[in-house]
Amino acid sequence: MDEIGLFPLGLVLLPTEQVPLHIFEPRYRELIGESLEHGSPFGIVYADDDGLRQIGTLATVAEVVERFDDGRLNILVEGGSRFRLLELTEGRAFATGRVEPVEDQHDPAEPADVERALALFERLVELTSSDVEAPDPGVAELSFAIAGRFDFAPEIKQELLDESSERIRLARLCELLAIAAETVERQKEIAVRAQSNGKVHPPE
Repeated sequence: MDEIGLFPLGLVLLPTEQVPLHIFEPRYRELIGESLEHGSPFGIVYADDDGLRQIGTLATVAEVVERFDDGRLNILVEGGSRFRLLELTEGRAFATGRVEPVEDQHDPAEPADVERALALFERLVELTSSDVEAPDPGVAELSFAIAGRFDFAPEIKQELLDESSERIRLARLCELLAIAAETVERQKEIAVRAQSNGKVHPPE
């Protein structure tokens, strides 16, 4: 069991995902400072009114975007492997805990789901006019690579993070992407109808 520094947050970091963070509390400035000095990862774990989740993600600082004179930092972190929080420990200004690695079981995604997930990804990018690069279809955990490119709610991302089967995870992601695409299309349709006072004008 390894002891690592923990950064409880109201967000979920997925493997391969990059997220900007503003570091202002002295204890977490200390945590990030040690991570930068030693090149060591720290753990990001989702925290809400129900407490800390059991499964978190190791994070490394991909870029220091800005340093402020008072010690605050704007950084970009990148998700690595997952861990299971076994117990919280004490002795440091920031949260720490003993963790163990979490590995996927050997249950690869169905080829049809891989194709569908990539198609839904492209559909959503087109619908939202987003400038988001498509992931490599051959990556080991395609579900994380795709999900990390969309702004899903933390509870949904935690559900994906907890799942140890890529087959189940990608099938679930296809459901989520399909719902998101339908929602965006409906919103666009409502916006168009609103512009025409809710009426469809027949062709002349």
